[in-house]
Amino acid sequence: MVPNEPPWLSEGNLRIAATILACHQSLFGRPLLVGSETWPDRQAAQELFGATPVVLAHDGGADPRLTYANAAALRLWDRSWASMVGMPSRLTAEPLERQARRVSLELALRHGAIANYTGTRVNRHGRRFRIQGARLWNLQGGSGQHLGQAACFESWWWL
Repeated sequence: MVPNEPPWLSEGNLRIAATILACHQSLFGRPLLVGSETWPDRQAAQELFGATPVVLAHDGGADPRLTYANAAALRLWDRSWASMVGMPSRLTAEPLERQARRVSLELALRHGAIANYTGTRVNRHGRRFRIQGARLWNLQGGSGQHLGQAACFESWWWL
């Protein structure tokens, strides 16, 4: 990593951003960000980080950990990159909401992607918010290996 370069522009995160965008395009038949299919990786990563929709991704582990959060997600959860990326993704939801979240993630895992997900989440300070119309999709590597899942949404409100 280049000194003083933002973490979302590291080599590994350039790959994560490219995978998020490519898998969304493949599974939903449209780009997550208009024009992204022609951008170089560095531009795509910068545009994804600064995009209006909230975008998150987690790995494929038994207790998935966040591998990506764009600026909109960091603001909503009121966290820094360092405190959000690497935390268990289940912590984005309150304990009572985690089972419903898990069921939706399993559904997306089986079908490749789902749209119109709605759920309640909680930020770092315990402030609850409702998301609506979210898309959840699987992330796959070039040889088809499961790398995790991503989510994006634009519609949300405080509860």
